[in-house]
Amino acid sequence: MSADPAPLEETPDVQGAYPRLSRHQIRALEAVGIRRKVKEGDVLYREGDSTCDFFVILSGLVKVVEHYGEEKVLVGVHGPRRFLGELGLLTGQSVFFTAVVVAPGEVLEVPVEKLRDIVTHDPVLGDLILRALMLRRSILIGMGAGVRIIGPRSSPDTRRLRDFVARNRIPHQWLDTEEDASADALLRALGVDAGEGPIAFLPPGEILRNPSNAELARALGVLSPGAPEEVCDLVVVGAGPAGLAACVYGASEGLRTIALECVATGGQASTTSRIENYLGFPAGISGAELAERATIQAEKFGARISVPIEAVGLEPGEDEHVVSLSDGSSVRGRAVVVSCGVQYRKLQVPGYDRLEGPSVYYAATQIEAQLCRGDPVVAVGGGNSAGQATLFLSRFVPKLTLVVRERELGENMSRYLAERIERLGNVEVLLHGQVRELVGDHVLEAVIVEDTETGERRRLEARSLFVFIGARPHTRWLGDRVALDDGGYILTGQDAAPYRRSAGLGDGADPALLETSVPGVFAAGDVRHGSIPRVSAAVGDGATTIRLVHERLAALSAADLEPPAHTYVSSK
Repeated sequence: MSADPAPLEETPDVQGAYPRLSRHQIRALEAVGIRRKVKEGDVLYREGDSTCDFFVILSGLVKVVEHYGEEKVLVGVHGPRRFLGELGLLTGQSVFFTAVVVAPGEVLEVPVEKLRDIVTHDPVLGDLILRALMLRRSILIGMGAGVRIIGPRSSPDTRRLRDFVARNRIPHQWLDTEEDASADALLRALGVDAGEGPIAFLPPGEILRNPSNAELARALGVLSPGAPEEVCDLVVVGAGPAGLAACVYGASEGLRTIALECVATGGQASTTSRIENYLGFPAGISGAELAERATIQAEKFGARISVPIEAVGLEPGEDEHVVSLSDGSSVRGRAVVVSCGVQYRKLQVPGYDRLEGPSVYYAATQIEAQLCRGDPVVAVGGGNSAGQATLFLSRFVPKLTLVVRERELGENMSRYLAERIERLGNVEVLLHGQVRELVGDHVLEAVIVEDTETGERRRLEARSLFVFIGARPHTRWLGDRVALDDGGYILTGQDAAPYRRSAGLGDGADPALLETSVPGVFAAGDVRHGSIPRVSAAVGDGATTIRLVHERLAALSAADLEPPAHTYVSSK
């Protein structure tokens, strides 16, 4: 006779990820929820469900499991006064796990719509729940739970899918068919030919063969509804800090607002492991958490945020503007805020194009840290982004070499970052350095760096290269519709005034502070000429544009009420 299995023990709390609610907080939730008895074996929700409600355990015990093939992976065990779920509850993503009752008791079931109201209106309880859900998402990402991306390291499509799930903070695991024997075994078990890859394997067993980002987003519940048919008050192109700020302030002030984002909310800020100089966060805040909070806040006020969908053209008009989208549809808005940010610059050295997909990164988040854990890495750049990445990655790798072209580390980097880097024992800083070549056939093996003062070259062993050498504005899609400077950044205010006058636009009035050469089209954040590359500055831009949008819409309304000043007669 076999021995009885050991009793399940509750998962210990990790930095507030699994808090217990007070009796007062439970009473507040009871006002919008329903108590129900549960027995052993009852399933509260299943992986793959499009959504689920919020459950508080009043008595009994519930385990959360992930079904990976025939193997059930235990994610956690929770008892009285704890609540279930993770960030997907609030963002509308599909359910990644299954919750099963293992000891009978009672639960409180709260509809997810009511949960969103609580999170946004009860500052104490809402922040407790939101912080726990975010921490759980981070834990799941670290576990490699959720989606499986199965494909070769050298495939551009594998990298594309990995980037998409990483930027959208989707829990996932990547299995490299070039190096991981278990990846091929899993493909055979699924009946999938390796040539059909890369494969996205979703709970509870859906297989997508080389899906587009939009197809994967749809399967995960990330894809937002399509473009609205009606004219919006405000169309925001780009959902980085500036775009999200415009959404929050615009929607909260009653503007019908839609944001269009081609990859993920948060922009480059969401890839920053720690923002330590943002006002009001003395302990710092991760870019991902800032993006998640801002997205939830914007949607609370009624803004629609469509991801992933790309703007490919702008057709200005007198009363409304048309933004063309990559799927062939379009969005019409009485005002447009362009906040599509910048694109990362690349090194122009031998071997870069060959190794960019498998070994080169432009962000240092928890995802990248897991991929390069235990390996030597090289980072390039002398600004704050490179400094923040170095501090973060140093916790995961045995050796990190930071290559900067400046003579001093603090020349273009905040002093507090430079001082902390200089105290790290596993970080070497190479001043006045320049990368000359990447070595490796399919994956990075080494980086050749030259000292620009002595001409000496060194071979640095590395498996990953992190590049932070600036960016260029993402404005090519605008064509010649708005005035740009020589670097491709959007001109606004007095800088755009000569172009507006020469085009005869705006009835002779100069552009407002953040208005472009086209009346009713504004620019905010890094994409704007003269902007300050700081998250707080981008947020300020986004908020400021809303005041200018209101002035623009008020002027349009006044013009609609006035009788025509002239009568035009057609002649032949």
